Amino acid sequence: MNTPATSPLAVTPSGRPRARALGIRLDGTPGPANALTDVPGVHIGYTTLVQGPSVRTGVTAVLPRGRAGVGLPCAAGRYSLNGNGEMTGSSWLDETGSLAGPVMITNTHAVGPVHRGVVDWTVANRPELARQWLLPVVAETWDGYLNDINGPHVRAEHAIAAIDSAAPGPVEEGCVGGGTGMNCYGFKGGSGTSSRVVEYGSDRYTVGAFVQANFGERRELVVAGVPVGERLTRDNPMEDTDWFAPGGAGSVIVVIGTDAPLLPGQCKALARRVPMGLARTGTTGSHFSGDIFLAFSTANAGALTSNFPQSPATDEDYDTLRHIPWGRIDPFYRATVQAVEEAVLNALVTAEETTGHNGRRSPAIPHDHLRALLTGEDFADD
Repeated sequence: MNTPATSPLAVTPSGRPRARALGIRLDGTPGPANALTDVPGVHIGYTTLVQGPSVRTGVTAVLPRGRAGVGLPCAAGRYSLNGNGEMTGSSWLDETGSLAGPVMITNTHAVGPVHRGVVDWTVANRPELARQWLLPVVAETWDGYLNDINGPHVRAEHAIAAIDSAAPGPVEEGCVGGGTGMNCYGFKGGSGTSSRVVEYGSDRYTVGAFVQANFGERRELVVAGVPVGERLTRDNPMEDTDWFAPGGAGSVIVVIGTDAPLLPGQCKALARRVPMGLARTGTTGSHFSGDIFLAFSTANAGALTSNFPQSPATDEDYDTLRHIPWGRIDPFYRATVQAVEEAVLNALVTAEETTGHNGRRSPAIPHDHLRALLTGEDFADD
């Protein structure tokens, strides 16, 4: 597939090259922005905090139905590959199979203020929802290598700003939002996204993935089926210095969205396929990595509600769910795996070298060397 250099498939809104700009061959057909926002109605917003020598963090907001749709449930399911992490609100999500608010992603020690920020935003913008109860979904990965994670730098207003900035269309990637201080395979990592189009009879559906990538050892890295990590061994500060954390520590959060009509259990089944996409990039899954995934469907608007009843039930008080038959769900599994793989690569390729807390440095993946390894060209090792 020839991708024009100015296409959203090739570059981020700020002009950072994405994986396809490097000629990396990837399976499947992406949507127009190659992003989770290709799913109609999905908005993504960021607050990025880069302050002084030690603050490298932020907040990401994923709004399945945009700001206007907060409170309108989506079918949803989640899966934890390794539970060394946090996703608040998951007990209620498991109970009801629905998601009615934003999905927020930040650093491990900022879950509290981001949770408060979602409550404050809802009180100000949707007071009728706040009069009942709120169980915000806030997930995290650990950015303490580059960021002063123990400082009170992320505040409720930063979560509010991320929600207010959320928009459809092409999405910035790399060192932005909750991904600002994250690392992936010993390189600078962060935020990444991708999408796939699924043909279903005369219908076209989209499956999109968003990752906050903060996982993997350098030696594990695989790109488009080529094991490149063993050839990119030099300039690896996280392993070549006295940094104390073992390789592969950190975590990864993945959000999958689709406009295909799915049951909550089918959403969970999509979330269970996320590790296959991650494994295509080489990871074996570290004990010290919280790998937690959520999938939602924006179809069936108006179903799966859990509001307080205001009157006795009538003969019309039923929810109806239209859904893809289980026997025809495989193309959506395939799209999930493909989108997750590319989202991780986009997070890696778009991220810029970053120096942060205590002078620690995280290098960007070297584009020229990566191209050479993928094409078999002669290139001196780093």
